[in-house]
Parts: sequence; structure tokens; C-alpha cells
Amino acid sequence: MAKSKSDETIGYAQALEELESILAELEENDVDVDKLATHVQRASQLIELCRDRIGNAKLKIEEVVKGLAQE
Repeated sequence: MAKSKSDETIGYAQALEELESILAELEENDVDVDKLATHVQRASQLIELCRDRIGNAKLKIEEVVKGLAQE
């Protein structure tokens, strides 16, 4: 799924906050069906973004720990 330019600058916390907002709206009984697909698609993009950020952070942490172990 293509990332928008705004997704390149959005932080993990912002993405998580937007996801929580989407979830809260989807949990309401009166969900606008016309917006449902859009919300689900955006949630999917945000989940992918969060996973990428976590993966990048994990790699950086592993590099730091590896560097410390070599000292």
C-alpha cells in the first residue's frame, strides 16, 4: 500500500492516536457505512507505518547493543 507524504513525517505516537480515533469511531453503533472502507484502509496504512517504525527502532537498538558488546 502506498504511503502518503504526510505518513513519512508522522510519528509513531501520532499514528497510534489516529488509529485509536478510528477504532473509537468504528466501535460506535451508528458507523457511517460510506466511510467504513476509508477508515479500514487508513487503519491498515497506519498499522503498516507503526510496524515499520517499530522494526526500524528494533534494528537501531540492536546496533547500539552490538556496539556496546564490542567495547
